[in-house]
Formats: sequence, C-alpha cells, structure tokens
Amino acid sequence: MEKQPQNSRRGLAPREVPPAVGLLLIMALMNTLLYLCLDHFFIAPRQSTVDPTHCPYGHFRIGQMKNCSPWLSCEELRTEVRQLKRVGEGAVKRVFLSEWKEHKVALSQLTSLEMKDDFLHGLQMLKSLQGTHVVTLLGYCEDDNTMLTEYHPLGSLSNLEETLNLSKYQNVNTWQHRLELAMDYVSIINYLHHSPVGTRVMCDSNDLPKTLSQYLLTSNFSILANDLDALPLVNHSSGMLVKCGHRELHGDFVAPEQLWPYGEDVPFRDDLMPSYDEKIDIWKIPDISSFLLGHIEGSDMVRFHLFDIHKACKSQTPSERPTAQDVLETYQKVLDTLRDAMMSQAREML
Repeated sequence: MEKQPQNSRRGLAPREVPPAVGLLLIMALMNTLLYLCLDHFFIAPRQSTVDPTHCPYGHFRIGQMKNCSPWLSCEELRTEVRQLKRVGEGAVKRVFLSEWKEHKVALSQLTSLEMKDDFLHGLQMLKSLQGTHVVTLLGYCEDDNTMLTEYHPLGSLSNLEETLNLSKYQNVNTWQHRLELAMDYVSIINYLHHSPVGTRVMCDSNDLPKTLSQYLLTSNFSILANDLDALPLVNHSSGMLVKCGHRELHGDFVAPEQLWPYGEDVPFRDDLMPSYDEKIDIWKIPDISSFLLGHIEGSDMVRFHLFDIHKACKSQTPSERPTAQDVLETYQKVLDTLRDAMMSQAREML
C-alpha cells in the first residue's frame, strides 16, 4: 500500500513574512511616530493667551482655586497672611515669601515713607493693568502700605540663565522657547503702550540688570510684568511726554534721547533736560532679546534673522523706530519661518 505524502496530512505550512517586508513595516511605523514628534516639537502652539484664571475686576483666582475671590482687605491681610521669609528688597518695597490658605504668596511692604508715592503709583498700575501680562494682585492695604501678589518661585527674569542651566529645564533651553520668551517681553511692552490707562513707559530700565528685575519668570516659562512703580503716561495728542528720573543718565543701554544733549561743558539740569516718549522702550528691545536668546545652538541663527528689525529699533531718530507691534509681528514671522525650515529639513532626512 502506498504511503501518502506527510504534507497532505499536516496541511499547508504557515507562510512567513519576508524579512524585507517586516523591515519596511517597522520603518513606516517609525516614520509615523517621528512625524508626530516633529509636529509636536516644532509647530505645537504655545498656551492660549486667554487667561484661564480670568475673574471680574477686583477679584482673583490662583492655583487650584475653583472660584474667584475678592481682593483681600486690610483685615484679611493682617489676620490670614503669614510671613515666611524675606526674598527681595528694592528702593520702594521689600518682599516676603508668605502663605495664605496654603497658597504661597508674595507680600510687599513699603521700605520708606519717602517712597510712598512710588509705592501707591505701582499699586494703582497693578490694579489697572490686571491681565495675562501682569502678575496677579491678591489684595492690598494702603493703611499698612502693603500689597499681596501671586508668588512665582523661579523669581525675576535675572535668574533665567541660572534656571535654564538646571538639568530639569534642559528640555526648554532651546532657541524656540527663548525666542518665545522674547516675544513675551515685547508683548508686555506692546500692552503697556496700548494699555487701558494710556501709553505707559517702562522707566525702571536704565540698565540691563535693573530692567530684568522688573519681570518675573513663571513656572511654565512665560514672562510677567511685576514692578510697575515707574510707569509714567505719554499723551501725544496733548503733548505730554516723560522723563525717567531726575538724574543724568549714561551709557548706550538707554536711548540717545535720554542722554544729556548739551555736552560735558554744560552741567546737567533736570529743568533743561528734554522729555521723550515710549520709543525709548523700543531702543532697548534688541538688548533684552539678546539676553533672552542666550548663547545656545540656534540662537545666533535667530539673531541673524532679527538683524533688520533690531537695526530699526536702534535708529537714532525715535520716530523712525518700529512700534512694539511691528517688532512682535516680525518675531512671529521669524519663529514660523525657522520652524517650517527645520520641519522640512527633518522630513527630508526620513
């Protein structure tokens, strides 16, 4: 009797996927994942500019608070806020890390009665300019010369390099994030120039360290205006201009129109010093942006693309300088252009 072939009893053997096909499938999957990563890294938008903690005027919400609370009164500041330690001091106020209902907050106290007008001006500006560009006011007491604001543990913008050098923040130490910080700064200047209380000039900005100390770096790496003690009003229609202080200024950080124009042979006199407008803020943008961009891979490339707008900011003639809105739009175009270019290069390598 003939024996049947063994294959007829066992059925057909399962067909194996050729190695080349498997490799192609793996590469396709890797390319898909890489595209998703590139999209997230290069073109993911920043957080919405709509304030998620928006409350009616005279109210605030911080941290995990579900509801808006009215600004704290004198009595509430005296009884509910506990000072922990002093974290800063300037000419106008000293600042204490404090606690209110398990929230870390910043309590500011007037340093000297001689500076009370500046303190009250800063408080009024803080009340009037509440929004996405300004630190959140939680309460104040004019009788005690105190104000309470939200606490930001990363501190002033002066700490940027020290913060970004920490290993846990290396993922945000990129030219993209640094350019976005520069855009935050210019956005604040633009807001001050078109604020609800008129065109305001950031006068506490006679050198780089002083300017950086006026702003806070938040935990999500955005910038907030914090110190508003010197925001004089410009009104072009009525001819109202400003002077930042009553002393002679020096150096190339301040705008040319802020320098004594009559030479060394004529002693400085405040009453002879010409006044100026908000374009002094524009002059300083390139220097602030250069600090924010730092010296990392890609930052010089960004500087190259910003050369023309920064050159315009440094015009000796104030009226020829761009507006803050012009600068902001240019920054956005540069950011979009460079991101698109890097996306194209990365995809061509796949």
